[in-house]
Amino acid sequence: MTAAASWCALDAAHIWHPYTQHAVAPPPVPVVRAEGAYLYTADGRRVFDAISSWWVTLHGHAHPAIADAIAAQARTLEQVIFAGFTHEPAARLAGELVAHLPPGLTRVFYSDDGSTAVEVAIKMALQYWHGQGTPRPLIAALENAYHGDTFGAMSASARGVFTTPFGRHLFEVARLPDPSEEGEDTVAALEALLDARGGELAAVIVEPLLLGAGGMHVWSADVLRRLRALTAEARVLLIADEVLTGFGRTGPLFACERAEIAPDIVCLSKGLTGGFLPLGATVAREEIFRAFLSPDRRRTLFHGHSYTANPLACAAARASLALLDDACAARRAAIEQVHVARMRELAAHPRVRNPRVLGTVAAFDLAGAGSYLDPVGPALGAFALQRDVLLRPLGNVVYLLPPFCATPDEIAGVYDVIAEFVEGP
Repeated sequence: MTAAASWCALDAAHIWHPYTQHAVAPPPVPVVRAEGAYLYTADGRRVFDAISSWWVTLHGHAHPAIADAIAAQARTLEQVIFAGFTHEPAARLAGELVAHLPPGLTRVFYSDDGSTAVEVAIKMALQYWHGQGTPRPLIAALENAYHGDTFGAMSASARGVFTTPFGRHLFEVARLPDPSEEGEDTVAALEALLDARGGELAAVIVEPLLLGAGGMHVWSADVLRRLRALTAEARVLLIADEVLTGFGRTGPLFACERAEIAPDIVCLSKGLTGGFLPLGATVAREEIFRAFLSPDRRRTLFHGHSYTANPLACAAARASLALLDDACAARRAAIEQVHVARMRELAAHPRVRNPRVLGTVAAFDLAGAGSYLDPVGPALGAFALQRDVLLRPLGNVVYLLPPFCATPDEIAGVYDVIAEFVEGP
């Protein structure tokens, strides 16, 4: 038995993979190393990572600048409790995040991932109003939203196959229409909600301009501006979940920049460390932080994680941020140009519906059942993998979300594979 076969046997015997129905799923692909935009498998294949390994890899796998930063940090301080202690990587990263984010966002609360960053934001919002002596129990969220798999994040997410077994345990959320379908309806629904229940509404949470796992739905900056104006006027907190959209995925560093708005709270993760290590950050306005200050310790934000502000993850994030320079912006613009050109070609095919591009993200719908469980998704994924391309459609929603190091020719090659599938029987 080869070394790879031995550890693959251990995987088969002991591991429960995420989002995987083991009764029907093929064996997982054994990856032994990665570099740039490619994954290298135990059997010698080189697979193009067209989805940035679940949307986390920004600059490419094993980028030496980030790897060196982690190695240097590991020789100095690998972990320390973050209650009552601090360290330079966390402090400097917080200052750099605040400098890059929309104005007014000044206080960084670290956690582990995107779902926990959302949990923190929801708890901040609810406790903020509780501390004012005017509790507001209601959160509003968008139809087709996805904010994570922990219970608060699931509550804010759309109800569906991910949440059905847990429905009775999820808290009430006011739903606003998907702004990608009819933005005017979204704005009108928020106006109506504020009129009817404004005194109960603590916060509105949105994925700015791109509903990710809910179907890669693109919506307009104008609608986001109007939602921001309504929440600001009503003194309702606006939470921007930029876990996917942050760090250049939609063009600018943050999707909120396209709408020229500043939310009250922003959630960050995924690309925060360039894809090297788990790290989440929830960044709030100063007035929210100050509302928790009191000699009464019961007003503390009682939330934390064992690995909060892990020094290795913070060092990786600082190195990744430093790589988001003008050259990176030019590479992102080149990716968008390829998307626009090739989507225009795909749009002519009768099986292709609703092609859309936002920055480095491109998506379209394949004619079919139109659900996460549509078999066309796994079929395309398997077809692409046979041609050494990693795609993971969301049911009948096909998307490309490559790392920023991907070249136009490499991305064009992915489109060739997709076109071959679309033209097939």
